[in-house]
Amino acid sequence: MKELLSLLNTIYPLSPALVRYLTEKLKVKMLNKKEYLLQAGQVSRHIYFIKKGLFRCYYIQDEEEVCAKFLKEGDIVVSANSFFLQKESTEYIQAIEDSTVWYICYDELQYIYTTFSEFNQITRQLSIKSYLLSEQRISFIRMKLAAERYTAMLKNFPELILRVPAKYMASYLSITEETLSRIRSKRL
Repeated sequence: MKELLSLLNTIYPLSPALVRYLTEKLKVKMLNKKEYLLQAGQVSRHIYFIKKGLFRCYYIQDEEEVCAKFLKEGDIVVSANSFFLQKESTEYIQAIEDSTVWYICYDELQYIYTTFSEFNQITRQLSIKSYLLSEQRISFIRMKLAAERYTAMLKNFPELILRVPAKYMASYLSITEETLSRIRSKRL
């Protein structure tokens, strides 16, 4: 829990009362590789902080899995539409590696928003980070050549290239596994 409290405190100072509340309410969950935090059709009731591990968020389009994002240690993982609107999710959140997360439920987070004003500053910064990551993915996809998308991924997220299976990386970059394999072999 120290990692999460430390991260939040670097964004904006936490009051002792908020630290106590979080210490009481945060729960830990361990997931095995391929286990789901959320599946399409479920309502997301929790927001998670990744202590250890790697997750993918994906949706189904034309019977194909489309990877929308990868989240690793230190990231917040949530299906935003489902969690914040409390409606059924259209996406899946799955562990790619054995993982450990801290989490809090929707009602507890709402209480934090209304009771601890400093948390609104923290949430704003985390929302900006999430939005910028989404914009970055859109930028990757808009790049004309598949090799440019892969190069951008290498530059911005080199650790993910090593940790994410090729089929998920190809989906994220909107290319086939074969194209990804050709691009990788040319770089060697």
